[in-house]
Amino acid sequence: MKRGKLLNAELSGLVASMGHGDLIVVGDAGLPVPSGVVCIDLAVTGGVPEMFQVLDALLSELVVERSAIAVEASEDLSEHFRKRDIGTVETVTHEEFKRISADARAIIRTGEFTPYANICLWSGVAF
Repeated sequence: MKRGKLLNAELSGLVASMGHGDLIVVGDAGLPVPSGVVCIDLAVTGGVPEMFQVLDALLSELVVERSAIAVEASEDLSEHFRKRDIGTVETVTHEEFKRISADARAIIRTGEFTPYANICLWSGVAF
């Protein structure tokens, strides 16, 4: 069994396979998944698991160089994202966010019901 915080085998394997500049999207329960993009569906029920539970576990092992959130996100939600080690944060429209998601290695679907609780994470390097 792994020692680290991130126990989900699919998530752990995804992080291990990331190269510099690769994109992962962590989304709320309603974020559409573009055709051809892998969906790691963690949603159990409304609010389970929460966005920040999943994001914090992912960030325990992922080096992030830059990120993007929707400009439509509330100030409170935006602040919660920015408290984390997510590199330079860009804001884009929700429509642009969905277009960017088409380039993701995977979209991780949470049970989050908060509108615009979605984030793009581009991997960095650990050196």
